[in-house]
Amino acid sequence: MDLLPLVFSSGWASGVNAYLAVLVLGLAERFGEFSQIPDALGRTDVLVAAGAMTAVEFVTDKIPYVDSTWDAISTFVRPLIGTVIALLVSGDASSLEQAGYAALGGGTALASHTVKAGGRLAINTSPEPLTNIAASLTEDLTVVGVVLLAIHHPWAALVVCVLLLVAGLVALRLLLRVVRRGWRRWKGRTPVNP
Repeated sequence: MDLLPLVFSSGWASGVNAYLAVLVLGLAERFGEFSQIPDALGRTDVLVAAGAMTAVEFVTDKIPYVDSTWDAISTFVRPLIGTVIALLVSGDASSLEQAGYAALGGGTALASHTVKAGGRLAINTSPEPLTNIAASLTEDLTVVGVVLLAIHHPWAALVVCVLLLVAGLVALRLLLRVVRRGWRRWKGRTPVNP
């Protein structure tokens, strides 16, 4: 079983949209023959809760500023779900290995969440809602694609997630530089006298 790539990929997906990641994993467990997905994710109550929360996130994630509030709340939830998925997936591992996988899943979820939340703050500077909708739909489709890829080809999913995470962190760093530069210029402006 390829635990490392599955934990990393599901952690990355959890950081972007945790409920959708749980829903896709649960549906794959329920309707597929995937031994690496724990039975707990395919339970009816888990699927119903994940489906309901996915619907809530689907709507809130497309409304400017509401999405950033949702991201602020999700700062605690997404890494927690990434950690829980890692623990469930690594169920047969030793305690020390489980702790390592839990840290990897939660840490990856926190990193991808940071990229998502930072990017969404930047997108919210645009007054129109179309960029939010496009970004949200792209994120949702990417999460579904990454989770399905992690189930079928875990090592390929690991490579994709590492590339997405590195590219996102680099873009976020460049974005922060631009924001800081703009802030310094704005602070240094002399007020216009009436």
